Amino acid sequence: MAGHLLDHLVRFGRTLRAAGVPITPGQMMNLVRALEWIPLGDREAFYHAARCTLICRHEDLEIFDRIFEWFWRNPLMGGQLPPGLLSTAPGPIRRRENRPRPAEVGHPPSGEPPTGNPEAPPVILADRAMTYSPIELLRRKQFERFSEEEIQLARRLMARLRWRISERETRRLRPGPKGEHLDLRRTVRRSMRHYGEWVRLLWRTRKHKPRPLVVLCDISGSMERYARMLLHFLHALSHTRRHVETFVFGTRLTRITRCLRHRDLDEALREVGKTVMDWSGGTRIGECLHVFNRDWARRVLGRGAVVMIISDGWDRGDVELLQREMERLQKSCYRLIWLNPLLGIPGYQPLTRGMQAALPYIDDFLPVHNLASLEQLAAHLEQLPARRSARRSGLARRIPQGEPE
Repeated sequence: MAGHLLDHLVRFGRTLRAAGVPITPGQMMNLVRALEWIPLGDREAFYHAARCTLICRHEDLEIFDRIFEWFWRNPLMGGQLPPGLLSTAPGPIRRRENRPRPAEVGHPPSGEPPTGNPEAPPVILADRAMTYSPIELLRRKQFERFSEEEIQLARRLMARLRWRISERETRRLRPGPKGEHLDLRRTVRRSMRHYGEWVRLLWRTRKHKPRPLVVLCDISGSMERYARMLLHFLHALSHTRRHVETFVFGTRLTRITRCLRHRDLDEALREVGKTVMDWSGGTRIGECLHVFNRDWARRVLGRGAVVMIISDGWDRGDVELLQREMERLQKSCYRLIWLNPLLGIPGYQPLTRGMQAALPYIDDFLPVHNLASLEQLAAHLEQLPARRSARRSGLARRIPQGEPE
């Protein structure tokens, strides 16, 4: 029974609701949390915990006691109230009836009688307060476990995400109600319109613009089970923000920004398939970052860009080269974020040589294994600090060759 305790609690809550006791999902969650502080073998402690968390009205105490004694004798038989269980309770028992509103059965708001067929069957309203949400389950599900139907639903959910990166302060000035810089020209012009002794000072403040976003995604063999959903994510991200540069890497670096500009996802993926030549191969993160720093950094890392690297950290290349290129990349950008799909697995530790070499230069180490992690990433980007983190002045420690890979 202990393994099915949560199922029994849900059925117990449904039984109380069927008897007219108002039970909310929040009260059921409070009961589940209360079970962590009481011994499961103590029936009296469980009774008082359930009574304190589920009952809010004095008139429901008698109903709760009768249902509790009947239900927990054999939880497998609970759910359908036996006849006469509540009718023998002393005093009137108030039951809530799920009566439809006038607008739901054809009554006008003014309360006039309906004009339709009076013998039509009544509208049955389903009680969904204690049911599950398939979207909520999909948000917590691992990307590699998605079915084809779930992938299509996840695509629509990704398209609804709004990516608002914290804006940067530029050197240009604009008129503002207050600021640190006096707008002398506008002040003199306004004073010439009004001949008087009083002069109103006008100010200028700095402009704010959105930061560019640069994404480097690993498409090697170890990332194959995540690659499809990550490409869907990159396509949705490219069409949500204007300044997004996208690269993929395995054994070589490939820019796919233009491929993802197609509005149709299938067409964009076909273009990516034609452009990228190293799908599901090896991983040389250091060499690919070296090419990016040499050929693309000056072109795409200006104006306080945010860089996101999506990889599990499995690297077969030179570890010292990876250290040098990570240090150079971190010093060139405003924020360096590493997204690891394995970080969402309980008990994961970044022990590979590639992750050990990259960790000293990462500003944010975040998971990217389900839809909920993408929502957390969007909230994190929106709350980036105004000043960037301190940068390391030298290389990290040398990674021993004997560490696990």
